[in-house]
Amino acid sequence: MLQTPALFTPLISVAEHANPTTLIFRGDELLLRESDLSPVYGTVPSSMEILSGQIHPVGMLGDRYFQTAWVERNVAPTPGYSFKKLRSLFGVIDDHLVGIAARACQIAEWARSHRYCGACATGTELVKGERCLKCPACGMVAYPRISPAMMVLIRKGDAILLARHTASPTNRFSALAGFLEAGESIEEAVHREVFEEVGLKIHNLRYFGSQSWPFPHSLMIAYTADYLSGEIHIDENEIAEARWYGPADPLPEYAATISIAGALINSHLSAAARK
Repeated sequence: MLQTPALFTPLISVAEHANPTTLIFRGDELLLRESDLSPVYGTVPSSMEILSGQIHPVGMLGDRYFQTAWVERNVAPTPGYSFKKLRSLFGVIDDHLVGIAARACQIAEWARSHRYCGACATGTELVKGERCLKCPACGMVAYPRISPAMMVLIRKGDAILLARHTASPTNRFSALAGFLEAGESIEEAVHREVFEEVGLKIHNLRYFGSQSWPFPHSLMIAYTADYLSGEIHIDENEIAEARWYGPADPLPEYAATISIAGALINSHLSAAARK
C-alpha cells in the first residue's frame, strides 16, 4: 500500500544538506525531470521563483534529505521538467519515492493553504520545533489538516459489495467510503454511510487497517462488515453503480493495490480462495 518507507525518518526542523531532494508541488502535481522522472536534486531552479518560506523539511531516507516546496497554480515548469499528477505516478516511479512524495504533498498543501490566519488574515509564522503555523496577532494555530474517512467491504455469505463512486477519477469499483461528520465515531460513520449510499444495514464490524491518502489530506480507516438486512438502493449523487459479486462472478476493474481499497478487496479474495 501507499506508505513511507520503514527506514524513513521524518523531520520537522530544517537540516543542512549539500544535495537535498526537493519535491516541488503545484497543487497535486509533482515536478519531475522529463528524461527519467526524477525530482529536483541539489539547487532549486531559480526559474521556479520559490521563496525560502515555501520550502519545508520532510525527512531522511538513508543519507538522502527530502524537502518540499509549493508553487502557485500558474507557475510553469522549468525547462526539462514537467508537472505530473501524483496519482498518475503509482506504479510508474519507485514506491519509496511515491510514499515520501505523498507525505510531502500534504505538508506542501498545509503550508500553502495556511499562509494567512483564518481568523484575522494576518500572515502566519512557523513555530520552532513543531509542524505548526501560528498567527502572531491573535494566536490561532494551524497544524497539518488530516480528514478521517471510513471504508468498508461488506460481505454477504461469499459475496462482496463493490460500488463505483460518482466522484471517482477512474471507472474502477471499490469498497464503500465516506468522510466522518463532526461528532461521529468511525463506527457510527460506517453505519451511516452504508445506509445513505446503498440502503443496507450491517453488523460485525472488524478493523482492517489505515492508510494516509494525500488527496489532499485524508486518513482512510478500513473495516470489513457483514450484511444484516435491506435491499440495494443507491444514492445517485454518490454512487453510480453497486452490486454483489460472488465467487462465480467476473470481477470488475477495482481499486489499485497501492490503495487500501485494493488491499482490502484482495485480502478477502485471498481468504475466499483458501476455503
